[in-house]
Amino acid sequence: MKRVVFVLLIAATISCGRHDTRPGEKIITVSIAPFRYFVEAIGGNDFTVNVMVPPGANPHVYEPYPEQVTRLSRSSGYISDGYLDFEITWLERFYEINSTMKRLSLADSINLISSSHGRGDDEEGVDPHFWVSPKSGLIIASEVKNFLTRLSPTHSDMYQAKYDSLYSRIDSLDKKAERLFSSVSSRAFMIFHPNLTYLARDYDLKQIPVEYEGKEPSPSKMKDIIDSGRKYNIKEVFIQREFDERQAKTVARQLGASLVTIDPLSGDWLKSTSYLINAVYSSLEKSSKRP
Repeated sequence: MKRVVFVLLIAATISCGRHDTRPGEKIITVSIAPFRYFVEAIGGNDFTVNVMVPPGANPHVYEPYPEQVTRLSRSSGYISDGYLDFEITWLERFYEINSTMKRLSLADSINLISSSHGRGDDEEGVDPHFWVSPKSGLIIASEVKNFLTRLSPTHSDMYQAKYDSLYSRIDSLDKKAERLFSSVSSRAFMIFHPNLTYLARDYDLKQIPVEYEGKEPSPSKMKDIIDSGRKYNIKEVFIQREFDERQAKTVARQLGASLVTIDPLSGDWLKSTSYLINAVYSSLEKSSKRP
C-alpha cells in the first residue's frame, strides 16, 4: 500500500512542477518541526524550511502529502532524526526523489538509548526522541551549524554568530534543568508515550510510561503501572497532544492525578523544552510532598 502511495506522490510531484517555489529559493527539508527551529535560529532567512511531519501530526503513523514531496524534490538538504517510524518507511524513498540533496542524520551524533517499545531490530530498537533534552539540543545546534555551512560556505561567519547566541540560550536552559531537578527528592514522573527518555537520562530522573512496547498496556501491566504510580506518589500524568487521552485519563483517575498535555513536537523548540522542564519539575515537586 505504501508503495502505491509513493508512486502517487511521485506523480503529484511531477505534475506540480516548480509552481510552488520562488526563483532562487533555497529549501531545507526536515523530518519534524523542532528541527526547523534550529535551521531558522542559525540560518536566519537563508533557507525556507519544509517540515515533513507538521506540529499536531504523529510521526509514528504519518504519511507525506504531495505538496511536501514537491518541496522535498527542490531541497538542497535534508535533516532527519534517523529513527522515527515514518523515516524507517519513507526516508530512502525521499532520497530516491532527490538524490542530490545533502543529508544530515542527527542520530549519528547522539548517545542513543535502546528502546523498550521497538519491534526488535536494530533500527526500531532505538528511542528516537533525543531532541527533547537541552543536552541533545546543544549537539543538534552544532550539527545544524556545520550542515548549513556546508550548504552555504560564504555565510559561515553569520551561522557561527547565530550559533553562538543559540548555544548560550540552550546552555542556560541546561543549567536551569540541572538546578531544578537536583532540588527535588522525588525523581519519578509518568507519561503516556515514553517521549522524555533522554530528558530523564540526562538529569537522573525516572520515566514511567503507560504505553508498553508501543501498545496500550494489558490489564496485568496496567496494574503494575498503577502500583508504580502509587509507590512514587504520582500526581500528574503527561500526554502528548498527538495521542488519544482515554487510556491516560483512566490511569490518572485511578491515581487521583491530573492529566497534563505537552507538545514535544512544537516548532518552537526552546519554548517547548523550557515548558517541559518546568512541567516535569512541578510534577516532581508535587510527588515529593507526601501526606
